[in-house]
Formats: sequence, C-alpha cells, structure tokens
Amino acid sequence: MSIESQLKAQLAENRDIVQSLFDDGSDPDAEYVIEHHFSSTNFDRLEKAAVDAFKLGFEVNDAEEMDLEDGSIIFCFDAVAHHKLDIALLDKASEQLLQLAIKQKVDYDGWGTYYVGDDMDDEDYEDDEEEDDGFPR
Repeated sequence: MSIESQLKAQLAENRDIVQSLFDDGSDPDAEYVIEHHFSSTNFDRLEKAAVDAFKLGFEVNDAEEMDLEDGSIIFCFDAVAHHKLDIALLDKASEQLLQLAIKQKVDYDGWGTYYVGDDMDDEDYEDDEEEDDGFPR
C-alpha cells in the first residue's frame, strides 16, 4: 500500500474514532491521552523510531516484547501526546508518525485513547487495574 493510501485510510480512521467517541458522549472539551502505536520485529529499527518520535515532541514509553500466535516475537511502543480530540492535530501527528515509520521501516498501527465523560469516576479507571495478586481492585 502506498504512503498516500495509508495516510488517506488513517485520516478517515481519525474521523471515525473521534466521531464514535463523541457519539458515545465523550467530552469534546477534555484533554485526552493519545497513544500512537508502533511495532516491528526488528528492535533496533523500533528503537530508532522511538528516538525520532521523541524528537517530534512525543512521550515515548518503553518498548515491550510480545509473543504472537505463530510463535514469532514482535516489539512495540507507544508515542504519547496529551490534547483535545482535534482532527487537525490528529491528522498532523498521523502524517508525521506514518512518515517516521516508513523512514525507519517499522509499522505505524494508528492511535487510540480512552472515553472521557461526566459519567466516569475514579472507580471506572480502577476497574481496569489489577493488584499484584491478579485480582481487580
């Protein structure tokens, strides 16, 4: 798939994600944690992508190793930003990060965030977390 078609698909997905969140009642004025996902089977390439994402102003979390169903290993990290669900910001970041991924020969897997609304409280976040004993709080 060409970069133009990848970007076109990502920009359309940006609109779908934002619209879905707003349709579900997520707060359009809230600041969101936006996690842009990267992956690669080559750790060195992924590390270079992380450095480039950091230079672009993103927070970069530590790379994680994941075992796939076929027994292969993949490495991944998130480039994180904090801002409103503004389509112009999301489109700019998606384009920058897609170009970065192509340059470093890694995969850009889009972005995600979490619902933010008035009907959320601290318990909603805590339900997703687990104690060391493996049981939800």
